[in-house]
Amino acid sequence: MILSLQAVQVATGSDDAESQLVFADGYLVAVLVRLSAQHDDDAGKWFLEVGFGPVEPVAPPLFADLPAARAWIMRQLIAAA
Repeated sequence: MILSLQAVQVATGSDDAESQLVFADGYLVAVLVRLSAQHDDDAGKWFLEVGFGPVEPVAPPLFADLPAARAWIMRQLIAAA
């Protein structure tokens, strides 16, 4: 399985616009949003704005960086396979 990310700007209605579309083998599986300074201690972390299929969690996690987000998404996809 190949994960690829594409940088985009998402209109979240807040300062959190820096985002990544996450594709698994060409299919959109998630949208990650980087949290802005308005989130205090969580500023700079990545939030799973939306996940599709096996990446749709009950409680969306926060990730310290993109590698951590990629690893979590990959585990979700592998577990569902």
